[in-house]
Amino acid sequence: MGQLLSRMSRLPVNSKQKAIILFNNNYKFQSAPLKSTLHGFGKIINIEHIFSFFFLMIIDQEINPYVDKWEEEGLFPAHKIFKILGNAGFLGVNKPVEYGGLGLDFSYSVAVAEELGNINCGGIPMAIGVQSDMATPALARFGSAELKKEFLQPTIMGDIVVCLGVSETGAGSDVASIKTKAVRKGDEFVINGGKMWTTNGTQADWMCLLANTSDGPPHKNKSLICLPMNLPGVHIARKIDKMGMWSSDTAEVFFDDVRVPCKNVIGQEGMGFTYQMLQFQEERLWGVANILTTMEKVVQETVNYTRQRKIFNQPILYHQVVHFRLAELQTEIELLRSLLHRATALYIKGNDVTKLASMAKLKAGRLARELGDSCLQYWGGMGFTSDVLVSRFYRDSRLMSIGAGADEVMLSIICKYMDTLPKK
Repeated sequence: MGQLLSRMSRLPVNSKQKAIILFNNNYKFQSAPLKSTLHGFGKIINIEHIFSFFFLMIIDQEINPYVDKWEEEGLFPAHKIFKILGNAGFLGVNKPVEYGGLGLDFSYSVAVAEELGNINCGGIPMAIGVQSDMATPALARFGSAELKKEFLQPTIMGDIVVCLGVSETGAGSDVASIKTKAVRKGDEFVINGGKMWTTNGTQADWMCLLANTSDGPPHKNKSLICLPMNLPGVHIARKIDKMGMWSSDTAEVFFDDVRVPCKNVIGQEGMGFTYQMLQFQEERLWGVANILTTMEKVVQETVNYTRQRKIFNQPILYHQVVHFRLAELQTEIELLRSLLHRATALYIKGNDVTKLASMAKLKAGRLARELGDSCLQYWGGMGFTSDVLVSRFYRDSRLMSIGAGADEVMLSIICKYMDTLPKK
C-alpha cells in the first residue's frame, strides 16, 4: 500500500478535475467531492490517472495471469471478477451515485473501455462491457426507483451478473423482427420465445430482455423487461461454441410460460425498441474504445517480434514494406481514436451521435480485420499458433463487424443520415 501511495503521489494534478480517492487492499474505490472529509489514506489527484493506474493493477493481478486458463476452459468466473470490479467502482462509473455508481459522465466509461483493452483476450472485456454499459443504460435512465434498487444497484456493485436478451435466431441486426412475446395476464407478463448469442447467458442472474408486449407496429410494440434468470420456465439450452471470444460464455436461452411482474418493465411499455437503440449508441462507442487499445498492443507486439526475428540476414521490421505497413496501421488507429473522442464529446453534451457512432463502429470492425490479418502475416508460422496474442486477436476481433449491428447495418444507418437510401 505504501508503494501504491508513493506512486500515486507523483502523478500530476489537474486543477480543473480534482477528486479525493479512497482505496484499500480489497480494491475499494470511491470518488468524493473535494470538500468532503477524508477518512484514512488518500490523495488529491487527477481522476483520469487513478482510473488508468488502478484498473491496470486489477488487470495485472486478477485477470491477465489467468486468461490462458479461462480461454482453454471456455469460461471465466464472472461473479468473482465482477465483484472485484464492482468494489473498485468500475462497473458503474457513469451511473447514479445513489445506486452505487460514481456519477461521472460517459467519457469515463469510454476511458474504462480503453483500459479493458489491456486484457489479453476479447471475451472478458466484452462480458464486462455487457455488465457495465450494454445491458444497464436504459434501466439507469428510464427504470423505476424500485427496479434500480433491485437490479441496477447490485449489478453495479458486482453482486449479480446481467445479460442482454435482444438477438434471436431469426433476428440479429434486424431488431424489429424479434418474435419473443410477453402477453399481459393480470399484473404479470407471460413470456414465450428465445434469445440467441447471449453473452454472460450461462452465468447471469438476470436479463435485460427485449420482447413484444403488443401486436402493434414493430417499432412501437416492444418493451425492455428485467427478467430474473432463476424463474420457472427459463431454460439455458446450450453454451455456444464460438470461433473466438472463448473465455466469454455465450448461451441460447428459451422461455416457456415465464411469469414476470408487469412492474419489471423498464420505463414506458412499448418504448423498448427506442430504449434499445439508445443503448446501442453507448454499446457501439464502448466497443470501439475497447478494441483501440488492443489494436495498439497487437501493433506494438508485432514491432517487437519483427525487430528481433531475422530473415535474409536482417530483422523483418527493417524491410520497408513491413515498417511502412505498421506505420499505416498506427495512423488508422489514431484517426479512429479521434472519431471516437469527437463522438463521445458530443454525446455527453446531449447530441445525437448515431451517425458518428455507426461510422466509428464500421471503421473499427474493418480496421480490426485489416490489422489482424496484416500483423499475423508478419508473425509467420508463429502467428498461426494459439500461443500469441495476434492469433487470439485475429479470432476475437472478427465479432466487431457482426455484433451490436453488422457492418451492413452501420452503412444503412449512415446512408439514412446522408439521405442517400432509395425512396420507397
